[in-house]
Amino acid sequence: MADRARDRCKTVRVIVRLARDQDMPGFIGLAGPVERWFGPMVDNPGFRAAVGKHIQQASALVAVTDNETDLLGGLLVSAQPPLYHLRWLVVTEQARGQGVGRALVTEAIQRFVRPAGIVEVVTFGADHPGADASGARVFYERLGFTPAEAAPPGPEGGSRQVYRKTIP
Repeated sequence: MADRARDRCKTVRVIVRLARDQDMPGFIGLAGPVERWFGPMVDNPGFRAAVGKHIQQASALVAVTDNETDLLGGLLVSAQPPLYHLRWLVVTEQARGQGVGRALVTEAIQRFVRPAGIVEVVTFGADHPGADASGARVFYERLGFTPAEAAPPGPEGGSRQVYRKTIP
């Protein structure tokens, strides 16, 4: 089944757009498989409220298949120009390595970041088990982000690190 989903992702055009109210269940569903790295989210009222708030404020993006039947990933963005934060980026395991995460981050920067902006994301620290398994650190480095200072530990107690990118 995972192979079919991966094959479908390779052959189907990916669309990144603003999340809509009807995307909420799918967006929340993206959280389940990564709770081992981020702590409980699916049943967390605060997480659900944050996703809902971002959707209402038009600061949540989703990646969908061209027929919009499959939610492949999501991203929350917040801004206090000139500083912009990628708050939560997740891509389904089946869609990883297919350019979905890159498409989400690229769209976020084009859509939300004004010139001379600084984009920050907090990801796993180098010693966190999710750092290698998720490929997050390498992913951000390939997008031009550089490691910066340590961030407070995640809700599950794992180390975190800020990654930063300047947009001219």
